[in-house]
Amino acid sequence: MNFIRTGIPEVVIIEPRIFEDSRGFFMETYQSEVFAQAGIGSNFVQDNHSRSTHFTLRGLHYQIHQSQGKLVRVAAGEIFDAAVDIRRSSSTFGESICTHLSAQNKRQLWIPPGFAHGFYVISEWADVLYKTTEYYDPKAERVIIWNDPTLAINWPISINELPILSAKDLHGKLFSEAEVFE
Repeated sequence: MNFIRTGIPEVVIIEPRIFEDSRGFFMETYQSEVFAQAGIGSNFVQDNHSRSTHFTLRGLHYQIHQSQGKLVRVAAGEIFDAAVDIRRSSSTFGESICTHLSAQNKRQLWIPPGFAHGFYVISEWADVLYKTTEYYDPKAERVIIWNDPTLAINWPISINELPILSAKDLHGKLFSEAEVFE
């Protein structure tokens, strides 16, 4: 596996080795020893799978207690993925890392605890799979509004379209008002 450090070094793009032949392909998406050697020594406790239609935007989500690290990949389709550093003590506080994840490029994104996460579906639909380091706790979940002007994430949304949002995502807080990590 190839571990690519981003502008926020704790956020890592992972490119698996892909073995292809006439039958299809094989790739290893996770091996604890290899990840630990790359500095990602996490214990995953939950696997999640979401399917979303084109124009769906999920996020920016995080848990203020039991903060989740996430290992995200796309099994079908393509997304624009965003991770925002919400650790006040961090030198990259308020900065984001954005990348395209797709079934075609087979990349994964490691988002450590202390980050808000969201994605926008570019393809007709997308199946997003992710492992988490903590269990989901709806009481601890928080949402920062996806189009926060301070964060200025450059979502690949044209002026003429509006993303499909859940009720909780419609009512996300501004970054300046959000509960963050110290």
